[in-house]
Amino acid sequence: MPAVPMPFDLTGRVSLVTGASRGIGAATARVLAAAGSDLVLLGRDEAALGAVSDAVHGLGRSALTFAADIAQPDAPGKAVQAALDRFGRLDILVNNAGVNHAGSIEQVDEDTWQGILATNLSAAYRVCRAAVGPMRERGWGRMINIASITAQTGGVSGSVAYSAAKGGLLAMTRTLARDGAPHGITANAVAPGQIDTGMGRAIGTEARQRLEATIPLGRLGTPDEVAYAILFLASEEASYITGTTLDVNGGLLKR
Repeated sequence: MPAVPMPFDLTGRVSLVTGASRGIGAATARVLAAAGSDLVLLGRDEAALGAVSDAVHGLGRSALTFAADIAQPDAPGKAVQAALDRFGRLDILVNNAGVNHAGSIEQVDEDTWQGILATNLSAAYRVCRAAVGPMRERGWGRMINIASITAQTGGVSGSVAYSAAKGGLLAMTRTLARDGAPHGITANAVAPGQIDTGMGRAIGTEARQRLEATIPLGRLGTPDEVAYAILFLASEEASYITGTTLDVNGGLLKR
């Protein structure tokens, strides 16, 4: 009987994680490093990125920090080039950077709308556009876009810009899957529900308790639980999965 390989082994891979300074992004960086990947960490908070980098180094992997606002049009291309200059390759892309806004459509002015789309959708497009060439040259790649349950439900009242951006991310992921498949590149999305991060905590204690009562598992998720879903999609074990959305929401969407 053949030996069963160690699952989710990313030894020799290089991953770029956006929004890597905290929450899901920081957890993802640590999990991917624990699986053997070297990391490029992109975010706006240089000090926080340094702490994540230290954690990656503590797991025996190399990390390059790239402090930038992902919404700036030139930042994605520069981050990908930095990965190539440092490591000579880029195998895994995790588009995690995102911002939220609460307010009715009357309160979402043009600048707010454009700002949400710039960070949550346009930046992901630009990173994917910069990364696809190096992945295609190697004949292997993983693009993982972090969407949201709001992309499928419309979210709560006052999340029109966020929901629209995340819905666009799901559609873009499906197209990327079709385009990348002949070149060994898969593209998938992860759609978290309510996760215990800064964004998840911002709803307040009473609202959180009401929300937890609607979740079949009775609690918010953790960043690590999302990160392990990302790890699976980044691995060889997910090689026949592309164009799909992996829900990590405690059963909320299916209730």
